[in-house]
Amino acid sequence: MSRPSQRTISKSVTLEGTGVHSGESASLTFRAAEPGSGVRFRRVDVEGSPEVPADLDFVVGSDHGTTLGRDGTTIMTVEHVLGALAALSIDNVTMELAGPEVPIRDGSFRDFLAALDEAVPLDQDVEAAVIEVSGVVQASDESGRSSYVATSAEGLRISSTIDFDHPAIGRRYGSFLIDESTFRSGLADARTFGFRADADSLRERGLALGASIENTVVLDESTVLNEELRFDDEFLRHKVGDIVGDLALLGGRLSAHVIAERPSHAGNVALARAIRQHIRRSGPPFADINRIMEFLPHRYPMLLVDRIIDFEAGRSIVGIKNVTINEPFFQGHYPGHPIMPGVLIIEAMAQCGGLLLMDEVDDMGEKVVYFMTMDNVKFRRPVTPGDTLLFELEVIQFRRGVCRMAGRGLVDGKVVAEAEFMAKIMDK
Repeated sequence: MSRPSQRTISKSVTLEGTGVHSGESASLTFRAAEPGSGVRFRRVDVEGSPEVPADLDFVVGSDHGTTLGRDGTTIMTVEHVLGALAALSIDNVTMELAGPEVPIRDGSFRDFLAALDEAVPLDQDVEAAVIEVSGVVQASDESGRSSYVATSAEGLRISSTIDFDHPAIGRRYGSFLIDESTFRSGLADARTFGFRADADSLRERGLALGASIENTVVLDESTVLNEELRFDDEFLRHKVGDIVGDLALLGGRLSAHVIAERPSHAGNVALARAIRQHIRRSGPPFADINRIMEFLPHRYPMLLVDRIIDFEAGRSIVGIKNVTINEPFFQGHYPGHPIMPGVLIIEAMAQCGGLLLMDEVDDMGEKVVYFMTMDNVKFRRPVTPGDTLLFELEVIQFRRGVCRMAGRGLVDGKVVAEAEFMAKIMDK
């Protein structure tokens, strides 16, 4: 079966409004983008107009909205516009934002759909990326209140339950096949909502500074303060739309049945990360252990990479280390409380980096990669037996045989270690 084509837009369109959290005025201009470039934000009000990709790797916040950031530049409340882009299967677009936050408009998704309709979606002569879940993926936010299961399906279906101790909401359930028609008729008009009792505490934290009854469904202790709801279960439908927007950060068209219990932005992002990790692990390896041993000189007990599951020459690599109780270092680190030494986590990360560089070597039997510096090393969480370490490294600069790269290690989608390296390819 043929894959769908990537899509962009035919002309530029601008929306203006106020950020629901920042309270600041902003404008958002949609511009066409080349195939394969993805969805990107550009902060045109910041010197140099820095770009922030709409990708999971750039999520920096999920408190009452999803925030992206890169090198100090942030984009707040991206989920509504990303939901609209996903509903219309638009893969490549640059959004020029003048302001810190995407305008909230009326609190729903419909103004973004209308703007994209005006921009006229356009097919491109390149296949779109389709992300297919096989098997079962589970995730939850850190509190455990939001929980998810994703299973294989044709297309995207979201079945969700919300549960609020409020007479106007209560416990609601709905299941939606997410296609353009359903999104337009069943989700796009559903507005964000909040509780008047939370207003002061949110504003003390710098949130909801632009919220009003014009852009938010507001509830007091017992009733809805707006004139009327657009759907009897508008609260549920908006939460489902948020899931669509947050899952768009995967960077492809998702085929899965997502079952969500009390969804939140933090939980949505956790699910997306779990799906990405599942896809990487379930696909065929780029290099198995036999291939790795052709490139790396390390042997037991210092060979700390088991598989390479993604590789882009000269740019990035993703590797896996399966941690078991049989590792020799657990005998002394520590008896009765096994924790993988941080120095070995960084060593494993560096070995992945070495594999990334060995692609640059013609006669690998005569060359070796030496690491010259390690900077900004941070340990976030302990690694214990049973964990699967996933290492992601990308090249920052490569010049005259010397490479600067940045890496991080993750377990279950959560960062356990980070480091920057400088390495050189040398004769043995």
